[in-house]
Amino acid sequence: MNIVTLVGSLRKESLNMQLFKTMEERYQGKLNLTLADIASLPFFDQDEENIPPQVVKEFKEAISKADGVMIITPEYNWSVPGVLKNALDWASRVDKVFVGKPVMALGATPGMLGTVRAQMHLREILSSPGIQAKILPPGGNEVLVGMATQKFDQQSGRLIDEGTLSFLDSKVEAFVDFIKKEN
Repeated sequence: MNIVTLVGSLRKESLNMQLFKTMEERYQGKLNLTLADIASLPFFDQDEENIPPQVVKEFKEAISKADGVMIITPEYNWSVPGVLKNALDWASRVDKVFVGKPVMALGATPGMLGTVRAQMHLREILSSPGIQAKILPPGGNEVLVGMATQKFDQQSGRLIDEGTLSFLDSKVEAFVDFIKKEN
């Protein structure tokens, strides 16, 4: 199963990038997780939406061909980072590659609330007319890794908290089932 992953933090060793790397290793053989390079996307420009730069075309094509999308976001000022919003803006125009696409939201933060506000905003964005993604329903499917600095190994950068890993396993399985049901 091919999953394109957007990580909303550009910092190489961010907790959210570490969560992606943990998942990439942990689910190898079950999921083919590919990291989308949202850092290379230019600022969205409506003057270029009909003839976008090649990097935008490639980004949109990767989403279009994927079975599903995971979005791993930090929380900046109670919302999603601008770089992530920019990527979603490109994806919402002309081709609208998220329409009907199964999406799972995740996030990690040193704080207690585990990106809950960012994910609430992300759900609103993903429900907008230009995107219309099929979001893994809430109600126990939220992956909010709070107090994350205590749950990742400082040397390897991987998530090591057994309770969190077990929960993550169950939510990834729910996402796989969701994709199968929606496709």
